[in-house]
Amino acid sequence: MTASTWDYEGYDPAEERLRESLCTLGNGYFATRGALPECAADDVHYPGTYAAGCYNRLASVIAGRRVENEDMVNLPNWLPLHFRRPGGAWLTPDTAPVLAHRQALNLDSGLLERLTRFGLDDGQVLSVRQQRLVHMTDPHLASLRTEFTVEGDHTELEVEAALDGGVTNSGVQRYSGLDGRHLTHVHTGTAVPGTVWLRCRTRTSDIRIGMAARLICGAPVTETHEHPRAVQRVRLVLEPGRTVTVDKTVALHTSRDPAISDPLQAAVDRVRAAPDFDGLLASHRIAWNQLWRRAELDVPGEAGAILRLHLFHVLQTLSPHTADLDVGVPARGLHGEAYRGHVFWDELFVLPYLNLHFPEVSRGLLHYRHRRLDRARAAARDMGRRGAQYPWQSGSDGREETQRLHLNPRSGRWLPDHTHLQHHVGSAIAYNVWQYCEASGDAEFLHTKGAEMVLQIARFWADSATWDENLGRHRIRGVVGPDEYHDAYPGAERPGLDDNAYTNVTAAWVLTRALEVLRDLPAPRRRELVERAELAHTELDRWEEVSRTLHVPFHDGVISQFEGYGDLAELDWDGYRERYDDIRRLDRLLEAEGDSVNRYKASKQADVLMLGYLFSPEELQSLFGRLDCRLDEETWARTVDYYLARTSHGSTLSGLVHGWILARARRSDAWSFCQEALRGDVADIQGGTTGEGIHLGAMAGTLDLVQRGLTGLETRGGALCLDPVPLPELSSYGFSLQYQGHWGVRLRLESGRLEITVPPSGGPSIDVRLPDRTVCVGPGKTSRLLLADGHA
Repeated sequence: MTASTWDYEGYDPAEERLRESLCTLGNGYFATRGALPECAADDVHYPGTYAAGCYNRLASVIAGRRVENEDMVNLPNWLPLHFRRPGGAWLTPDTAPVLAHRQALNLDSGLLERLTRFGLDDGQVLSVRQQRLVHMTDPHLASLRTEFTVEGDHTELEVEAALDGGVTNSGVQRYSGLDGRHLTHVHTGTAVPGTVWLRCRTRTSDIRIGMAARLICGAPVTETHEHPRAVQRVRLVLEPGRTVTVDKTVALHTSRDPAISDPLQAAVDRVRAAPDFDGLLASHRIAWNQLWRRAELDVPGEAGAILRLHLFHVLQTLSPHTADLDVGVPARGLHGEAYRGHVFWDELFVLPYLNLHFPEVSRGLLHYRHRRLDRARAAARDMGRRGAQYPWQSGSDGREETQRLHLNPRSGRWLPDHTHLQHHVGSAIAYNVWQYCEASGDAEFLHTKGAEMVLQIARFWADSATWDENLGRHRIRGVVGPDEYHDAYPGAERPGLDDNAYTNVTAAWVLTRALEVLRDLPAPRRRELVERAELAHTELDRWEEVSRTLHVPFHDGVISQFEGYGDLAELDWDGYRERYDDIRRLDRLLEAEGDSVNRYKASKQADVLMLGYLFSPEELQSLFGRLDCRLDEETWARTVDYYLARTSHGSTLSGLVHGWILARARRSDAWSFCQEALRGDVADIQGGTTGEGIHLGAMAGTLDLVQRGLTGLETRGGALCLDPVPLPELSSYGFSLQYQGHWGVRLRLESGRLEITVPPSGGPSIDVRLPDRTVCVGPGKTSRLLLADGHA
């Protein structure tokens, strides 16, 4: 492992799913898992290809109930490339002796390389070297180069390449009881000698898919069509020490693509015009070089190597190609089928990083939310409320995609799923709108689509709040917070909790921001928006009132996660740690025992503490002050310690948030949580989940931990605000960012010094605000500042 290469030595079937996820290649339009091309989907391997936003809905009968699920579709497999000696068995690492095996993911060039040496039955050795790319310049192309070399005597080799339309969604064992047959009407054919095609469509969403493959080698290629596969075969003669090369280039289009008529014809035309492998690799390297320049990150040691891998996978899922697509942030990337490819609130952890490097991608992702605003308003109306209620899980059209049943693998029981009550997803969307506009200076978006979303989300919160005469406060009832373990009070017949602190405080923030947006809009635009939304002064007065009177519960001198949290039982944490090796998924352990986590003071992940992730200490104190609640440093410190002792960290986001919080609240303990966030996927600390797809929010969040968390970087008031907190374990690092039209602004912290460089341009100077002073850095200038006592 280096900062530029992620290596795996040796073949280990137990590790294959994890390696396949972490060796996925993509370009923001589609991605393919890092499975070996000669291996089919089975208990060890899972070759999957996924196009951003390509969903299909199917019904299944589970536990006697008919349920519908929408999935990101596993598209036809373009990888298959099998090889064998004539008349023998196909060679794979599972069926033939493996003398050596190495996979190397080259992060600089977006190239996956593989070298395997197979022992043949007569003492000969066959070396198979492959290079694979999913093209970052042309998002519809991918290519696989295979080089065969024999040691010993000469031999013949049969090679079979295919496009396989017989795939299903079967990459997650928990979903095995659900219908995963998403493709239908599979047809194959030959375009010209050496080029075959496959077309199909999704069963209910009726997305048409066209794929074409071109095979080039130094021998005649024959084509056959064995439903549902298009097959190309070639016989090679291998002389000892002489390498024979087979290049397979593939084009993919779907009917969701703009500027095409027929996806199949588009795929055939594209693969026909595609350069050879060397030409594709050259332009692919240029595209990756440009991405790395825009996302420059310089962190030393193992942490830096992992961060670069995280950045690589973020860029493969959400590249500049994504900006023109109608897609959101899939929580597990384009790397697998966990969460069915749905869009959650993970953009809350992703967009703050993208805002300062690829703002056009952030804007495109926010357009995805705006296009579904009408659906969110309909959801609110169905609840009897005004405004917009965005779904906890979203897919193709913005309806609620959260499953109503989920399987506990430990007990084997299907259980009700109430996570759709996480209405705080609306606040996350409003927060992302605000953060994007502050970082990019995109007033046009804020004044139009951004304002429309923020106002409708604020309207929902105001209409959700009910007045409690006894408390003299407004309350929001019947929700689920970020914790997710608690979805009901013990013994309650109905799900939902009252006054989740995170939900109420962020709702107050949204209402405050909405009023600010309205106030700052140009008068003609304000009039248009007020007319279209039918906003009356009385409604705005209510927003102001609710933003100041939402109830924030406390107990024992700390912020309560929700009203009544302090009345729950304490869990025997030591006892459970002794009984089980891993208690991250405490909810599953308790349910299997016939108990419920709803009874205990136990959280899956940061809930109340998420407030310290979103807001600086100064802003958080201001928010609580607006709500007429006192939040001093001592109360916050007690709250951090209280929940830290009662959290099982059953989410990869938990270590990230706690590391972020502790960097300022208790620096000595921060690094262990930062390390957990860094290792979340590479070490698969959630026990096998990474093989089902990487955790994109956690990966992007670690990048943002360096970019904003440790630097205290905020973009507000037209300035870059910085308040660094050095960690001894990460005392030297640097990165570049894009800020309000300035490309490549470089920040570096080292040995108690902060260096800021603004590249030459015709733009204005940048105001940099520190806790004790403001400096102005003009284009072509560098400012070097001395830090003292951990602060500038």
